[in-house]
Amino acid sequence: MAAPGWTAPGLWIRGSSQRRGSLFTLVSKPFCSTATASRPLDAQRLAERLRAQKQEQKAKERVPASPVQRRVRELVRFTQQLQRVHPNVLAKALSRGIVHQDKDLVVINKPYGLPVHGGPGVQLCISDVLPILAKILRGHKAEPLHLCHRLDKETTGVMVLAWEKEVAHQVQELFRTRQVTKKYWAITVRVPVPAAGVVDIPIIEKEVQGQQQHHKMTLSPSYRMDNGKMVRVRPSRNAHLAVTQYRVLSSTLSSALLELQPITGIKHQLRVHLAFGLDCPVLGDHKYSDWNRLAPQKLPVGILKKLGLPQSKARHVPLHLHARQLTLPALQSGKEELSLVCKPPLYFVRSLRHLGLGIPSQDQNGDEDAAHPGGR
Repeated sequence: MAAPGWTAPGLWIRGSSQRRGSLFTLVSKPFCSTATASRPLDAQRLAERLRAQKQEQKAKERVPASPVQRRVRELVRFTQQLQRVHPNVLAKALSRGIVHQDKDLVVINKPYGLPVHGGPGVQLCISDVLPILAKILRGHKAEPLHLCHRLDKETTGVMVLAWEKEVAHQVQELFRTRQVTKKYWAITVRVPVPAAGVVDIPIIEKEVQGQQQHHKMTLSPSYRMDNGKMVRVRPSRNAHLAVTQYRVLSSTLSSALLELQPITGIKHQLRVHLAFGLDCPVLGDHKYSDWNRLAPQKLPVGILKKLGLPQSKARHVPLHLHARQLTLPALQSGKEELSLVCKPPLYFVRSLRHLGLGIPSQDQNGDEDAAHPGGR
């Protein structure tokens, strides 16, 4: 697997022992030498020196002979790189991946591993680069863009930004009142039965007792079995109504591609309903594949073989959950509703190919790699 298609090679990376954070660090050692102190470097010689350093770095990073080692290295690099790029580089990458732009909204295809808001351990997030992105799109005097909703750090896909705070509040109200139609794609471990249906089970957050105490969202069903009979139980006042519609787009014996439509918007709703409601966790969901512990997802032998990974390296598999489509009602009278579609990232498409999953022709919408898993 590899990083999403927009990631450009040769980005300045910070926070790594091999690639330090800025142009200054890369060239500070040559500048400190006595030769360069007496004779300044011109632009051409500086470029040649930097090019030589890059070639030396590439020589050190030789491609492993083992296919498994190559796959693991790709996954490790992919899951770590976005927290180490410069904010300007990230903003430019987001601008190249814009799905829609008008006088009110900017819609981006959110990359994997990038949190929307800051927090403990977060070096870079989308809210940090909104002022830079606005200046790229409208010039240096542009006001920062505003977030209209949020996606989990590991989730990719459609994300709506607004130029004005009032428009952002309007879109947020549409989300709150469930007027926005959302559709996700997910690759799951195992295949749900039946192939289409609705999961209508409340969700509650609980503390998990174990080697590491932590909190998870989990199911809080309104019924239980008592001597073979289904008995209604009193719902918890802390439980949230959660409804998810799903259908299988493609499947094999051990995995499936699902289209998910959350009717409600509870934290981690799709992941919880799939893992605990349908017993089909999202591929790469290392939090909700097991209730009692925090550990890498245990994958079936068939999936590991198709992905070219041993179980010991399954922790590097990213979450395969993609916000593919949003349909927004008209923001102003006389306007039409806005349907926004984002292609899945490259690692998602490659997993489809490796697992032998395809997409029905009516759902392709321009992504030929996803529709033809045997290609490329």
